[in-house]
Amino acid sequence: MTGAGVISPLGNDLDTFYESVRNGVCGIKTCTRIDTSDLPTKVAATVDVFDPTDYMEVKESRRMDRYAHFAVAAATQAVKNAGLDVTRVDADRMGVIVGSGVGGVDTFEKQHNIYLEKGFKRVSPFFLTMMIADSAAGLIAIKFGAKGINECIVNSCASSTSAIGEAFRTIRDGYADIIITGGSEACITPMAFAAFCAAGRAMSVNEDPSKACRPFDKQRDGFVMGEGAGMLVLESMEHAVSRNAPIIVEIAGYGSSCDAYHITAPDPEGGGFIKCMENALVDAGMDISQIDYINAHGTSTPLNDKAESQAIRKVFKEYTGNLSVSSTKSMTGHLLGAAGAIEAIITAYAIQNNFLPPTIGYEIPDPECDLPDYVPNMGRNKMVRAALTNGFGFGGHNACLVLKKCNGD
Repeated sequence: MTGAGVISPLGNDLDTFYESVRNGVCGIKTCTRIDTSDLPTKVAATVDVFDPTDYMEVKESRRMDRYAHFAVAAATQAVKNAGLDVTRVDADRMGVIVGSGVGGVDTFEKQHNIYLEKGFKRVSPFFLTMMIADSAAGLIAIKFGAKGINECIVNSCASSTSAIGEAFRTIRDGYADIIITGGSEACITPMAFAAFCAAGRAMSVNEDPSKACRPFDKQRDGFVMGEGAGMLVLESMEHAVSRNAPIIVEIAGYGSSCDAYHITAPDPEGGGFIKCMENALVDAGMDISQIDYINAHGTSTPLNDKAESQAIRKVFKEYTGNLSVSSTKSMTGHLLGAAGAIEAIITAYAIQNNFLPPTIGYEIPDPECDLPDYVPNMGRNKMVRAALTNGFGFGGHNACLVLKKCNGD
């Protein structure tokens, strides 16, 4: 990983974002982006100050959905952060793989309303290209002239973890030298928000933004929807070294699995979670004793946090007592398909800086979430040689990345 870029509820540049994470800042607030007066959930983690024309022409911005704005902006930051001159690389060996759980839902809702109110002749001719989930990957490729692999991964809330994993495999298998990868989501819209509110115990109904998302806490009552994008530049070691690139961390392994249990609920025994983490460790050729930190999926829902905690204990066995686990969704909210990318960036800098990001809002331990260290409320220094970051999604999709300090071999 040689570059990273972020558009998020905690800031629209890498430095601001990471400083907020280090300091345990809560990016959740009373939602003003949409009218929540008739909805049980009143809070969200929104990107309130963002101008797409900082990254593109006005005319171009009008032909993109908000999720694509975020993706292109974060990718632009990542390429700059990597010090990558795209005019000096082999375009056929540079690809783009982007994850999104929903894609252009904001465009879909707005254009559907226009159709109902004014008829088909007023529907935008750009509706289809703005709506489809793969548009962000295509737009990034056009911007940077990337002519290699170009894909969109749609695995619900595991989308961008899977996208990064597939980018890692593509480079490792020799099909690319560079891949711009990550995820983007912008579905704090009336219909999408209402849909999650209607989905039983999915979203928190706590109106206090500081207490609405509290992963692993006994009083947790659901997740908080967020929006934004995280994009990375991945390169083969050989390519990165050849251009003296600033290497942040190495991606060492990727594992995936499926619960094959329920369309929304996780396997209560954590079987898919266990297999996913085990697969990632095997792929990395690493032992459980080499992992110091896990950035958990940690959604703050009753079922996920319990199942993930139990799965971690089963994977790490007697080594669990040496392991630190936190959920940074407590600060960012749940960015759905973009969550894995944002969390991979956080995990990378946890390794580089030997600093554990906190789980904020943690007050009352849950006996069913019994890991010894959830890094409660305040981050702290700790040597982090290697870490996992988990992403799990509706449909039983599970993905896990292993990141480690760069040793140059």
